[in-house]
Amino acid sequence: MNNPRLAAARALLQVFRDGAYSNLATGRLFEDLDSRDRAFAAALFYGVLERAVTLDWAMGCYSKTPVGKMTPAVREILRCGFYQLLYMPAVPPSAAVNETVQLTRQLGEDRAAGFVNGVLRAFVRKNCDFPRPKDRLMAAAVEYGVPAPLIGQWRRDYGPDAAMGFLEACTQKAPAFARVNTLRTSREALLRTLAAEGAEALPCPEDPDAIQLLGGGSPADIPAFGRGLFHMQDLSSQRCAAVLDPRPGMAVLDLCAAPGGKTFTLAQRMGDRGRVAARDLHPNRLRLVEEGAARLGLGSVRTAVGDAQVYDPDLGRFDRVLCDVVCSGYGVIRRKPEIRYKNPRGLDGIRVSQYNILCTALNYLDEGGLLVYSTCTLRPQENEQVVEAALEEHPAFVLDRPMETLIPGPDWRGDGFFIAVLRHRSAGGG
Repeated sequence: MNNPRLAAARALLQVFRDGAYSNLATGRLFEDLDSRDRAFAAALFYGVLERAVTLDWAMGCYSKTPVGKMTPAVREILRCGFYQLLYMPAVPPSAAVNETVQLTRQLGEDRAAGFVNGVLRAFVRKNCDFPRPKDRLMAAAVEYGVPAPLIGQWRRDYGPDAAMGFLEACTQKAPAFARVNTLRTSREALLRTLAAEGAEALPCPEDPDAIQLLGGGSPADIPAFGRGLFHMQDLSSQRCAAVLDPRPGMAVLDLCAAPGGKTFTLAQRMGDRGRVAARDLHPNRLRLVEEGAARLGLGSVRTAVGDAQVYDPDLGRFDRVLCDVVCSGYGVIRRKPEIRYKNPRGLDGIRVSQYNILCTALNYLDEGGLLVYSTCTLRPQENEQVVEAALEEHPAFVLDRPMETLIPGPDWRGDGFFIAVLRHRSAGGG
């Protein structure tokens, strides 16, 4: 298959109909495309993912058949057509219409060809314009491409200003941040190296060992990456490792380590002196930690398969424990746009796992040590409420500092993140 529109439509079907992750849906479907077609398919695929709410509203203004009553294939076909007409000015309207109609036949929806053609041509006759919702919340949903219930929840939880700042950030490309491997170089030296290798980068004011990579392309193609001079890590993840405050000679446990970014930063902050136990439930994901540690020259990292919800007394006690738990991921929807369509009502199981991991992790913390509980979501049910429930069940532990929610927007460039630091009550005079 060498049709970029067909590849994009099939990948969208896998995400919206079958529940596939975006990166997995595009893998095989895009591999046979040449570079130009692959770029077009990716732009169309991710554009529709980010703008499905907007597209569905616009489609509903021109279709007698409600969007929810369309077959999955016809819905994705029309989304592809409307996206090209609205957001891809380089595609002539006639080509957008004709190629989209062809998709109906290629996806076995021949009977819908006339319907798709009629809806698209009606949209073009109206100069690709559509009336906006009168309801304020739905208008925001259509403007930013985020479901209205999710926007409403963010407004209630974090306030209108923070919610709107986050929505604005979600319409922009996520910055590419990296962590300097301070065991091998300095930030200033790395910036000079990257410039010599043709990679543009800037220092980050948020952290003395963080940089931002500019431009496109894979970081793995930069020679300095292969030599282990840096690893990719968002600013929020870097802050998570910083507040845990690991020091040389300490024993540190990372309970949900893969793919390893925080593990690497913890080891670097320790000067690679001490012990960093990196555990994860999945052996194949632990291999990513092992490969990354080897590339960065980190000898203090030791990996082991383990279920973070099950206490293992053989592990012993640690000075620092990190629980960066599985979560709904609403804080990273600009990187993984399909997350915005998750149904919050189906997330109760995640909260149970989070609570179990945190309560289990407290057993590994040595007296006087610190534990960080973190998520990359903006949802109090998975954040503050989990921590509060665990502290109520374990009165020997208290918060070391106020809980922190990082929200992308004017005041924070990193991902959405939650961080809570706990300590034993007997430590620090509490």
